[in-house]
Amino acid sequence: MTSEPQQPEQTSRTGKPMVPATPRDVVHIRLGSFALIAAIAIGALAFAGGMTWLTIVMLVLAVAAAVDMALAIRRQNQNRRTRGGMTEAG
Repeated sequence: MTSEPQQPEQTSRTGKPMVPATPRDVVHIRLGSFALIAAIAIGALAFAGGMTWLTIVMLVLAVAAAVDMALAIRRQNQNRRTRGGMTEAG
């Protein structure tokens, strides 16, 4: 437990909570990180087992997950800049 007082959540004029990231971006980053780790692990095992085709497929999936995560982070940063740091949730 912390002894710091809880700060109230910022709300918009319509009463919706304000957050620095959209739920869509958060999902892209979380699922992308899971997919990236899984693809790297499966690719490493496939490489160790001599399954070249599976290694290449996992490499392509890992790159796609990394690009998707980078785009989600970029969208978050653009939202912060264009909307003064916060966006509406919901």
